[in-house]
Amino acid sequence: MSSLPSLLVVNAFIGTAGYKKLYQELGYAVVTEWSERRAISLVRKNPPAVIVADFYHQSDFRDRLSNLESLLAAVQSAPTTRILVFYEPAHQTVLDKVSARLRVDAAFTLPVQEDRLRATLQTWLNNPLTSA
Repeated sequence: MSSLPSLLVVNAFIGTAGYKKLYQELGYAVVTEWSERRAISLVRKNPPAVIVADFYHQSDFRDRLSNLESLLAAVQSAPTTRILVFYEPAHQTVLDKVSARLRVDAAFTLPVQEDRLRATLQTWLNNPLTSA
């Protein structure tokens, strides 16, 4: 008996909120977390197949560029987890800087094109990463 692959939604803002039904239709077991710290704890205990998260930059961050750097750093040790972020086009430059240091497997601008999201997640479902 196989279980459904898990998909963790880290819902900081509204970007990721409307797609739970799509994730479930594709065959993912969906877990939603509003706290990045709790999401990190979940990733360390049981890495999901996919993480979907909102990415944003605020100029008043003192020691980081974005809301996701701690989570992205934690996920680097989970090589079978894919990372998808939603972001505002104005944050492209910051996302480029962060993704140069930390793995991001896919990034979609808001508003997300649902057909692209579906195709990407379906491809990942059909071709899961395996640990070496």
